[in-house]
Amino acid sequence: MPADSQHRIHRHPTAPWAELRVSVDTLACYRAHSHDEYSIGLVDQGSATFHHPSGPHTVRAGSAVLIEPTVVHSCNPSSRQPWSYRMLFVDASWLHQAVAQLWNMPTPPAHLEFLSRCVDDPAVVQKVSSFCDPLASDAAARALAEALPAWVASWARPGRAQDAEPVPAELAPALETLHAQLERKITVGELAARCNMPASQFIRRFQLALDITPGRYLQNLRLNGARRLLSQGMSLAEAAHTMGFADQAHLQRTFKAHHAMTPGNYRHRP
Repeated sequence: MPADSQHRIHRHPTAPWAELRVSVDTLACYRAHSHDEYSIGLVDQGSATFHHPSGPHTVRAGSAVLIEPTVVHSCNPSSRQPWSYRMLFVDASWLHQAVAQLWNMPTPPAHLEFLSRCVDDPAVVQKVSSFCDPLASDAAARALAEALPAWVASWARPGRAQDAEPVPAELAPALETLHAQLERKITVGELAARCNMPASQFIRRFQLALDITPGRYLQNLRLNGARRLLSQGMSLAEAAHTMGFADQAHLQRTFKAHHAMTPGNYRHRP
């Protein structure tokens, strides 16, 4: 089976805040990364090692996995055996607003923390499975828009994940540069200078605080930005230029290495 055929992206125009990934019988391994969205999914077949700030944990068929935005993680098949999973990515701002209404909060929370990232309780897994089915109609999309926030409101609390250490203030200048200037070449030396540190010290501090190297962090930002633009229908060439990749081929190689599918197959087509 071609690698790309093992991975499918499902979207629905009535639920622009959601994107579902379905991966079947895959051996794909993923580097440490994070998402801008909330990730809500489950393992359908096989098992995997789930690395996250409170991990690692073994997840297997019948395990639900819940991950907050910006939490660095990876999830790879155990013993190089194929596994299958479904993962729903939910826009953070949309979910914050929906949950705030249920909690009668005057303003949406800035963050939500799941009560647990790994859940084997059959009732929870059944509920998560119902969220991770492709939407076949406008009615199904509207039903998901009601059911998902209601469940999250019972399985999350306001606030940042407690196992996610706050970023030290000494690294703030580097993070500001990374987030604001994705389109240009940024060197470790420049980031270290912004933080008044030697490059070697900066790399150590950065990786200790964020569990990822500065280079991988920048690459993750660019890939998440490219995902967002491609899901909106932008061309590969334009997305590559906007997100600071050297060219379309560079985006193609990097995207495939991180997502086990080509950006062309991922891209939304109206």
